[in-house]
Amino acid sequence: MEKRVFFKGWWLPALLVAPQLLISFVFFFYPSGQAIWNSLFLPDPFGLKTEFVGLDNFRFLLSDPYYLASFKTTVIFSTAVSVSSMALGLYLAALADRLIKGAGVYQTLLIWPYAIAPAIAGVLWLFMFNGNIGLASYYLKALGYEWNHTLKGDQAMFLVILASSWGRISYNFLFFLAGLQAIPKSIIEAAAIDGASFWKRFGTIVIPLLSPITFFLLVVNIVYAFFDTFGVIHTITSGGPEQSTTILVYKVFSDGFVSQDLGSSAAQSVILLVLVGILTVIQFKYIERKVHY
Repeated sequence: MEKRVFFKGWWLPALLVAPQLLISFVFFFYPSGQAIWNSLFLPDPFGLKTEFVGLDNFRFLLSDPYYLASFKTTVIFSTAVSVSSMALGLYLAALADRLIKGAGVYQTLLIWPYAIAPAIAGVLWLFMFNGNIGLASYYLKALGYEWNHTLKGDQAMFLVILASSWGRISYNFLFFLAGLQAIPKSIIEAAAIDGASFWKRFGTIVIPLLSPITFFLLVVNIVYAFFDTFGVIHTITSGGPEQSTTILVYKVFSDGFVSQDLGSSAAQSVILLVLVGILTVIQFKYIERKVHY
C-alpha cells in the first residue's frame, strides 16, 4: 500500500520548495523574462537609450540569410554530435561490458574525458590539428591531404563535431554501461541457447531494453549540442570560416557581445529557447512511444 505524507498547514511545504523556486526564478524565469522584454526594443550600442520596435527584431531575423543559415548549421552539427557520440558510447560500453580482467581500469580511463571542460577540449583538438605544429595535420599532410580548417568550412565543421563528440562519449558510455549491466544475463544466455547470433541478440533484446536510456541520452545530447558546445566552437573556429560553424547559440553571442546588437541577440535567445522546448516536446510525445519500459 502506498504511503503518503500529509501536512497540517501550507507553510512547511512552501518552506521546503522555496529554495528551488528561488533558484529557478533567479537563474531561469528572471533572465528569460528579461530576454523577452529586451527582444522588443532596439538599444544603441552604448546602452544610453532604447527604442520600442515590437516584433521587428523577429521579422528581421526571419528574413536574414545569415541567421537562417545558422539554423541549417545547427541541425547538421547537433545531429552529427548526438548520433556519433551515442553510437561510439554504446560501442565502447558493449566492449567494456564483455571484459573480465581489468574492466575497472578501462571503465575509469573511458570516463576521464568527461571531466574536461568544453573550452579545454577545444584547445586540445586545436593544437592537434594546427596547420603548423599539429600532429594530426602533420600526418594528414604526409598522406597528401592539405588540412587548413581556418580556410575550409567543411574541415572546420568536422573538427568542431569531433571535439564536441569526444567530450560527450564518456557521458553516454557511462549510462549505456550501467544499462547493459542491468540487463539480466539469463535472458541473453537463453537467446544464445536458442541459436540467436550476437547481432541478433543485440538487436532484438539489448537495444529494446536500452531504449529508456537511449531516449534520455537523445534528449540531453541534443540540448548539449545546442548550448554546451559554445566553448568548443569559440576556442577552435570562433564561428568561422565565413560563419560555417556559427550555430544558433554562438550567433547569439556574436551579435550580442561582438556586434553589440542587443535587441537582435535577445530575440535570437527567445527563438532558441522556444525551439529547444518544441524539440523536447516532440521527443517526449512521439519518440517516447517507441520506448520499452
